[in-house]
Amino acid sequence: MAGRVNMDWDEIGISNDFLFGKLMQNPRLCLGVLKRVLPELDIERIEYPELQKAIREDADARSVRLDVYVRDDKKTVYNIEMQAVDTGELPKRSRYYQSMIDLQLIDKNQSYRKLNQSYIIFICLSDVFGKGRHKYTFENRCREDNGIVLGDAAVKIFLNAAGRKMDVSRELKAFLDYVGGKPPEDAFVAELERAVREAKRNREWRREYMTLLLRDQENMEKGMQQGLKQGRFQSLESLLK
Repeated sequence: MAGRVNMDWDEIGISNDFLFGKLMQNPRLCLGVLKRVLPELDIERIEYPELQKAIREDADARSVRLDVYVRDDKKTVYNIEMQAVDTGELPKRSRYYQSMIDLQLIDKNQSYRKLNQSYIIFICLSDVFGKGRHKYTFENRCREDNGIVLGDAAVKIFLNAAGRKMDVSRELKAFLDYVGGKPPEDAFVAELERAVREAKRNREWRREYMTLLLRDQENMEKGMQQGLKQGRFQSLESLLK
């Protein structure tokens, strides 16, 4: 989970990563989103291996908390991330997420053939690549012969709610338009809208969100204080030289 926008509970919508993660705990809603993003896969059902689990390689490694982590009936795994803010490092973060997910899929001494097909999906409010597309799909291919696919079974998708091209289905565009702040245009998106309103009446989720928001603000203040201290120390060092 990353890029949370600091907003009051009453102001947030589906583009808030916390609320999106909660809504996607509903299998019907999560499956509906996946079907719009990847209709060609004909996903019939999903399960939650460890929803919202923190993945840590070892005691000293950076931890990762996934917004949504599900597996379908064919054992394909999906990580869906709502990204309200373009932090400038999403492509490299997708690489890190991939490595952490892969570590969860096989145990020591297991064959690499055990690695599941995986999709990492970022839903973004802005255009990470600046080409006006609603959807950017990446898989590893040979530079010398683009027809040769590496076959590592790892796909990364960046969705853009601000897309301008007519490059996706009407259903996916309706979902992305809603993420971007437009009113619902079809029955499924209207169902998402109702789920958002219902979720915002959930007192437990509200308390959890406000606790996380307070923690984020405290961490930000600590970081600013540490930065000021470091700046003063460097200034003193330069004076002593």
